[in-house]
This record gives sequence, C-alpha cells and structure tokens, in this order.
Amino acid sequence: MQQDFAESRALSLLAWLAGQEELLPSFMVNTGVGEADLRQRAGDPDFLASVLDFLLMDDAWVLEAAAGTGIRAEDFAAIRAALPGGAMMHWT
Repeated sequence: MQQDFAESRALSLLAWLAGQEELLPSFMVNTGVGEADLRQRAGDPDFLASVLDFLLMDDAWVLEAAAGTGIRAEDFAAIRAALPGGAMMHWT
C-alpha cells in the first residue's frame, strides 16, 4: 500500500474518531494531544500513525471504525504498515 493512500485512509479514520464522543477523550488522554492538535496535526503522517495505533488496540474499535468509514477492518494493519514506524519487524 502506498503511503499517500494510507494517509488518506488514516485521515478518514481520524475524522471518524473525532466524531466519537466516548472514544475521542480516551485517544486524547492516551496520546497526550489536545483539541487544537487534532486540527493542526491531521496531515502529519506520524500523527495519523498514532490514530491507527490507538484503534488497533481494540478489535471492537476497529470494527466500529470500519463500519463507520467503509474501510475494511482487514485493511487497518496494512494502512498502519504503510505509515511511518509501521514496518513489520523481522527477527531473522
């Protein structure tokens, strides 16, 4: 997956997350971002990676976000892998 495509998908997920009144505060607490950061850093690939890292912590969140955005749940890991810091670790 190309990084620019992954960024556009991650931006859609951020927009979905911003509309989740119960989940958004948890994201903000866990990442240390404020409301202004959401707007200012929306185009930052590293910040978008944090959105995926957060959502991938809970399968229920992935399924909810997939249903809310039309992005297949199966694609979340590939989206994360295409963003900075998402390369799969090779232990060999």
